[in-house]
This record gives sequence, structure tokens and C-alpha cells, in this order.
Amino acid sequence: MDVYWLEQTEADVPGENQWLSAPELLCLAGMRFAKRHTDWRLGRWTAKCALAARLNLPTDLSALANIEIRAAPSGAPGVFLLNQPAPVTISLSHRAGAAMCVVALAEASIGCDLEMVERHSDAFVADFFTANEQALVERAFAEERPLLVTLLWSAKESALKALHEGLRLDTRSMDVSLVDADPPQAEERLYDSCPVSLKAPAPDGWRPLRVRYGSARVFRGWWRLADDMVRTIVSDLSLQ
Repeated sequence: MDVYWLEQTEADVPGENQWLSAPELLCLAGMRFAKRHTDWRLGRWTAKCALAARLNLPTDLSALANIEIRAAPSGAPGVFLLNQPAPVTISLSHRAGAAMCVVALAEASIGCDLEMVERHSDAFVADFFTANEQALVERAFAEERPLLVTLLWSAKESALKALHEGLRLDTRSMDVSLVDADPPQAEERLYDSCPVSLKAPAPDGWRPLRVRYGSARVFRGWWRLADDMVRTIVSDLSLQ
């Protein structure tokens, strides 16, 4: 499955609102807090730009108003074109003045997340990570533990979005592995037996990961570090 992704920042968002649909304008008008207002506009702008690029749609502001992002009962974003459901799946994330959107031209379970690399307490790791993940953190290079903890958390967030559950689920119900390689018939090497540098160069900046939920469901995905921010993308289908 091919996935298109796009990032935008607050500086990319137009000051005017003619790129929003009438229902979106009503939704925006009902927001009381400035940060929520800013984050919501950034997320919608990023999603519409990503969809227009992926679907070869016009990108002028009035045309973007024909692309509408509606929240499903689960909270997951749905896409409508000229008030009709579009055969695409998207996921959104925003953090620290940046937003990310992934688009898949298929009905798929897909999720993305954007996180600032920051330190977390031992209590955070104990409360939210599985025993396998805690052991992985313990074996990591000390200087890379903030990155690793952020990455594991981000992968969980992406999987929770793919499940359309968010933090309603226990984050310990899913287990994240960092996959060194994933050839069809080769034995898989997991970063679970010795310290491995997370900052070593990757050919295109993206590295594989895997999230196992329960006993049977597996989400495959990718992660990337740039500008002290981690991006993760997962799906229950193979990503390209």
C-alpha cells in the first residue's frame, strides 16, 4: 500500500478562512481557546493540502473548501469531497506548531503521530510500557533513551489511531518492536538484545517498526527523526 505524507507549520496556514467549508467554519467559531483554534486550523490545512496533492485536486483556496474533514463518532478523521465520502483514509497529528497528515488510497487502518523528543520519568515508562519495551529502554544507550522512549510512545499513539481507539485502550496492550530488516524470507532481527544507535544514518531517513496488538493483530510501519521530532506511521497493511 502506498502512503503519501505531508508536514506543514503554523506559518504555512493562510490568515483567511475561505479554504474552510461552511460546516468547518461553524466548528471553528465554536472553539473558545486560542491554542485549540490554531491547532485545528493547522491540522485541517495540512490534511487538505495533502489530499489535494495526492488526489491531483485544485489547490486554490476556494477549491480547498470542497475538501471537508469530518470527525467520525470514534474521533477518527473522515474525508468528504463535495459533500460525498471520499475513498481515502487519512490520519492527522500535530505538535509544537507542526502538523503531519498521511493519506492512503484504500480502506485501511492507518495512524500517524508527531512527537517532540523529550525526557520522561521512570514512572512514565513503568506505567505505559510493556515489560519488553521497558527492557529495551533499559538496554539502550543512556544518551538515546529520551529518543527511544519518545519513539515507542509515538508508535503506540499511531497504533491507537489506527485502531480508532485513542487512549481509551491500555497502552500496555500493544508492544512495539524496532525492526532492523523485514525481507520476505529472512529471519527478522529485533532491537531487543543489545544497545543499538538510533541516530545512525538511514538511506531515506525512515526506519521500520512494528506494533503488535493483542495476540494476533500486527501493525507495520516506519519512523523518522528530524529537527528533534519523531514521526511514526503504522498500518495493518504493508506500507511503501
